[in-house]
Amino acid sequence: MVEPEIGPGEFYPVVGVGPHPLPWPNDARLDPELLANGDRRNVSDHYRYWSVEAIVKDLDTKRNPLRIAIENWQHDLNIGSIVRTANAFNVASVHIVGKRDWNRRGAMVTDKYLHVIHHSDVKELKDWCSQREITLIGIDNLPGSVPLESSEIPREVVMFFGQEGAGISEEGQRACAKIYDIAQYGSTRSINASAAGAIAMYHWGLQHLKR
Repeated sequence: MVEPEIGPGEFYPVVGVGPHPLPWPNDARLDPELLANGDRRNVSDHYRYWSVEAIVKDLDTKRNPLRIAIENWQHDLNIGSIVRTANAFNVASVHIVGKRDWNRRGAMVTDKYLHVIHHSDVKELKDWCSQREITLIGIDNLPGSVPLESSEIPREVVMFFGQEGAGISEEGQRACAKIYDIAQYGSTRSINASAAGAIAMYHWGLQHLKR
């Protein structure tokens, strides 16, 4: 396979794989269009040439009991990045609270492989959690919050994130059973929301996942 040239002696690395050699495998999970044209998606090698539906079905057999909720009042660019990290941890679901239309740019299409649930407000999210007896916790640097790095996080849990800058809304704070903060050692009060999401999910993974 020839890599596309970008300048004298320079090439872009090829992402994914090209058309599958004939004869094609007899596997219902594979997408004929991808087999014919190649698979350039950001998926693991295990899922090369699989259809989206087949990938979701397989992921559903091994979802983790972590769920992510994000307030969406200002079309925050960070939402997509948090969703992409949620995909990496194969969370059970992602919950968008507020506006139904959210900024998907940072998700890089990874939301297609997740179960995304919309809630019009915090109360609706809280009711959803209560009906299923799932603990709702917040991640934010607020007075009275608990240090994340020294805390045990429930295995089955919804992690709630607020907007960049503003943080979790007052209604969201009241809905959370507990709020955890991420230690800061510099001059800034808090880190980027998508970075906080990655740290919090990784902390949960260290406690509940095995490689």
